[in-house]
Order: sequence, then structure tokens, then C-alpha cells
Amino acid sequence: MGVPVTPGAWPSASGVDSSGVPPRVQHPGELPGLDSRGAQLPLSGAQPQGITGDPQAGAAGAVRPETATGYENAANPFGGASGAPAAGAGQGPHGVTNPAGHPPFGDSTGAPSGASGGSSGPAVGGFPSGGGATGVPTPQGPPSRPAHYDTSPGPSGVAPGHEGGDFGLPAPGAPPSAADPRTVAPPAPPSTKVCVACRAGRVDTDGYCENCGHAQPRERDHMELELSSVAAVSDRGLRHHRNEDAFAISTTALPDGSPAVIAIVCDGVSSAVRPDEASMAAASTANELLLTSLPRGTHPQQAMHEAIVAAAAAVNSLAGQGPPVDPLEPAPQHQLNAPACTIVGAISAGGLLIIGWVGDSRAYWVPDDRSTPAARLTEDDSWAAQMVAAGLMGEDEAYADQRAHAITGWLGADAYELDPHTAAFKPDRPGAVVVCTDGLWNYAEAAEEMARVIPADAAERPLHSAQVLVGHALDGGGHDNVTVAILPFAVERQGAGSPWTTSGPV
Repeated sequence: MGVPVTPGAWPSASGVDSSGVPPRVQHPGELPGLDSRGAQLPLSGAQPQGITGDPQAGAAGAVRPETATGYENAANPFGGASGAPAAGAGQGPHGVTNPAGHPPFGDSTGAPSGASGGSSGPAVGGFPSGGGATGVPTPQGPPSRPAHYDTSPGPSGVAPGHEGGDFGLPAPGAPPSAADPRTVAPPAPPSTKVCVACRAGRVDTDGYCENCGHAQPRERDHMELELSSVAAVSDRGLRHHRNEDAFAISTTALPDGSPAVIAIVCDGVSSAVRPDEASMAAASTANELLLTSLPRGTHPQQAMHEAIVAAAAAVNSLAGQGPPVDPLEPAPQHQLNAPACTIVGAISAGGLLIIGWVGDSRAYWVPDDRSTPAARLTEDDSWAAQMVAAGLMGEDEAYADQRAHAITGWLGADAYELDPHTAAFKPDRPGAVVVCTDGLWNYAEAAEEMARVIPADAAERPLHSAQVLVGHALDGGGHDNVTVAILPFAVERQGAGSPWTTSGPV
């Protein structure tokens, strides 16, 4: 019998040294000490009292090797010395009480899994591996004593003997170990964005001001873009929770090298699903097709028609990307409330001004010389426009009706039919084209009103002019999303003719 020592004095295993070879772990079973009842423990080579040979373990008198499970009976941790469960209720691993007659974690005989039919394999990670005919024979020799662990945390916060094991969890209440600085990503740099509301607080990573708590605008809440000869601004407005408008502006060259300028504006239909996706898909698709067809020599008016058709196909494709539908429903129900939007576009190329649209988004012509009249270049696909065209109502009466903005044409899988409108103009004086959604023209409906609101230097400062028009709509109430593109139009100098007429190439 060895000299008793305090269990807490058992040394803990050290970590891996610089050579990369882990040192031998010294288990508590190899040291003298006291068990949980205060009795002295035998040294490793002694036969513990109460432990008998297990007849299923192999040769006579041999016992299963120590499995470091912490059970009182190392030969059979489930209660019986023969490998079968004890009669009545017993206690299984980790203190789980097993009902009478139910074998814990074993086969139908009550033996631990893999233990029937042969010897158990060597202990791996503290639990016996599967045995049977293919198991590794149990080594002969005296058994180790049952393990009684000291669970008090050592210097590393882990119970002694558990530092390198499979279940080396920190003891309760132990401070977490410091992270390895070589494997921890450096913290993200603090945001330098300033709050748009208080102009003082820093915007946190969750999109809120640390000073006043104001939610910051999302990317599409306010967008601005300026190219050399066109600019656009889009704003969420003051009443909507998101911006469902979209725009695309670009420049390219015709086959003769002359410039072509493009502006596309789309307005998502709020009563449809995913209107923001519809407007973005339509604007980007139309713009991409124009950038492809114009340099090839396609007439701008034909290119505009094809661009609207392609935009409609892009919006239609969104209808099949929604939640699954009942295949037993009639086909029209599959397209009910599909993503939808309106579209209006303008092209300035070769001395011509081409306009195309579907829906109630509009284009206006505002000359630089404000003594000459401005003009609206589109006709709405709306209930009010139909009433006026049929002579049933005057314009003021029709647009004052609550049904005025009910559109009769749009892009989407549930549209009755696609009827793109295109028109070609050949202005004889310089000016600017205003391409916008109803979020703007609701506050400047007539062409004369639009001409009064837009700055006089719109041709020289298109971005500033677009900002002024959006501000005008917000000052008026901002009831809808507001999007406007300003496309300056310069008249060809005397004698430079156009490669096209309004009906096609010369």
C-alpha cells in the first residue's frame, strides 16, 4: 500500500513540446491517493478488491483493461461482473439511471455493444472499442485499478489527466483559455461612416447610429450616378419602406464612332410580389441589350423595341423563381400577382431622340430656351389616360379620380399582352430629357410645371438637376419612390447630318 497523498496534488499532463511529440500522459490510476470515500487506493500493480476475472474477457482470470470511465467495477461498468446488466434498475454511464430490465447502450443481451461473442478491444479515448470476432484480443495481465478522477481544475482550467484527452472540457466555472493569436482573425476596423441623421455618430456594423440610434439608408434607399453626358438619382421617398424603383444609364458608340447615350428608368408595381427585383431586372436587361445592339448598327428605335421585349422576358422569368405552387391549380393561378414593373427609356444617338415605354413612367422634353414650350413625350398606360383618350373625362377630372394610377400596361408574367411603345424625335434645339417615375411627375405633372422646377443649367449639370427634382418631390410629401434621369441633348452643328431618319437609316 503506498503512502496516501492529497488527490489534488496529482500532476497534470503538459502540452506538446516544441518537437511536436506529445509527452506521456500520467493518469491518476498510476499514482497513490484516496478514493471518493476516503479509502486508500492501491498502486497500479495491485489487484483492487471487489474486482474478479471476467469470463467473457478471454483467458481465465483475465479482466478487461482499464477503460478510464470512472465506474466502480472496471470489469463491467453496467453493474454485473459477468457482463450482463444487474437485476432491477441500475446506473449506466454518466450517472444515467436505467430502468429495470433495460440494458444500457448494449445489445439485446444486456452486454455492452461489441462485447458479446468475444473479447473487447483496447480502450480508445476512454471507452472500449467494438469487439466480436474481429476485435483486438485483450492483453493478458493484472488489471489497472478503477479510475477515480480529481475533477478540480488544474493550472490550465482542465481537470488533471484530461488535458490531452478526447473530452478535455474545462471544469465548471473555469476561465476560458486564451485564443491562439495565430488562428484568430483580427477584429474589423471601426466604421468611419457618419450618421445621416445626427451627422455626429458613427454607424455600427448593424446599420444603426451609435449616437442617436437612427437606422441608416440601405444601398437602394438613395442612389446617384453620373456619367459624362447623363445622370440619375433614385430615392426611397418618405412613405415607402423600400425603394422599388431602378435605373440604368450608360454610353456607347455607334459604328461610325459617334456617341450614343442611354437612360432607362423602371418602377416596380407595389401590389405585385418582389417589385424591387422586377424593376432591377428590367432596367439592367434593357441597358445590356442596347449596349450590344447599338454598336452593331441596329437602328435606335428598333433597338429600343427589342430592349423592352428582353426586359419583359427577364421580369417574366422571376415568376418561376417564387415559392412552389400547387400543380393542380389552373395555369393562370401560377402567374397570379407575379413580379411586375413599368419601364421608360431614352436614347440620344445620331441626332435622334428615341423614347420607349410600357406603363405610366414618363419622359419630358425641356428646351434650354425656356421661352419655347416643353413637351411630354409619352402617353400613360393607365385608366386615366384611357378615359381621356376615349373622351369620357377631361384630363384634370380623370387624374383626380382614385383610379387614375391603375395601370393598363406593364412588364410581368401576368400582363395581358406586351405592347411596347416607341417614338423617334429630331429636336431642332438643345435641351434636356427628363426620364422619371410617377413619384416625380405626381408633383410636376404638366410639361410646363416640369420646366419650371428643373434648373436652367440642366444640360451642363445633369446630376444637380436630378437632385433638385428629387428634392422637389420629397418636399411635396415623398409619397412614392422617386427616380429621375437627366439626359442632355445637343443639336448637331450645321451641316453635320444624321445617319438615320425618324423611320430608319438613310
